[in-house]
Amino acid sequence: MFAAYAARIDRDQPLNGLELGERPAPKSRPGWTTVNVKAASLNHHDLWTLRGVGITEDALPMILGCDAAGTDADGNDVVLHSVIGQTGHGVGPGEPRSLLTERYQGTFAEQVTVPRWNVLPKPPELSWAEAACLPTAWLTAYRMLFTNAGVRPGDSVLVQGAGGGVATAAIVLGAAAGLRVFATSRDEGKRRRAVELGAEAAFGSGERLPHRVDAVIETVGAATWSHSVASLRPGGTLVISGATSGFHPERTALNRIFFLELKIVGSTMGSKEELTSLLSFCAAKGVRPVIDSTLPLDRAYEGFAKMAKGDLFGKIVLTV
Repeated sequence: MFAAYAARIDRDQPLNGLELGERPAPKSRPGWTTVNVKAASLNHHDLWTLRGVGITEDALPMILGCDAAGTDADGNDVVLHSVIGQTGHGVGPGEPRSLLTERYQGTFAEQVTVPRWNVLPKPPELSWAEAACLPTAWLTAYRMLFTNAGVRPGDSVLVQGAGGGVATAAIVLGAAAGLRVFATSRDEGKRRRAVELGAEAAFGSGERLPHRVDAVIETVGAATWSHSVASLRPGGTLVISGATSGFHPERTALNRIFFLELKIVGSTMGSKEELTSLLSFCAAKGVRPVIDSTLPLDRAYEGFAKMAKGDLFGKIVLTV
């Protein structure tokens, strides 16, 4: 079957390790099911895999891709929850949780096999491409906002780095849930888009906000960390799920964190139950993922290159 896969690891030039071509079809295993992929979306996790983060050379070649929507063996329209082994379903005893592409082949292929427990019904209101955007970036944003930040309608939230998949999802979901959303971006066009999607206002990176916020959604990392900490009200919560600009900020502002009793919460992906709630929320309220572009699987390299440059707003989807 045709697939986009990591053939080698290159920490400095990750796209050098990306290849497109034939790979063996997935083999059946007890408790697992094979899904015919209709659409799959890109995540920064795929670039990190090409850099060797979360994977070792002996696991290669590895088909990339965490997210997918498609049809199962019985012809049902489904969405995949890409956290494998979260509750032990379909894996050996004691196996830690992982994402697709860390231990098991991913979704950028004509077929993918996952534990049956990881398959959810696709709401008919969502297209294949829309559904394929939800299991990683949008689920991450959903958990960051409503589980880990614990915000409620009327609370204010700062979303750093408008344009990225998680950040864009947080803006849309936050606005739909009645939050006062502020966003930042270095790019004026992305700031305009953020406001169009429901942000109350958007600012350049590091600019002062009208007031301090209840929570910050942080995925940029080192470049925005100090601004995130400075933007929180006393007792506020900073939720971080990624660090695309680096892991080591120049100033950690520890004094501000302890003096104002700020909360720093790490967040990774989400549960199957949260994905079920997210799917229901999107279907019932007309919330739809923001799709930057849709490409056929054989043009996956273009999508990876666009994501690596940061030249996108929303999700890139690959269709099969």
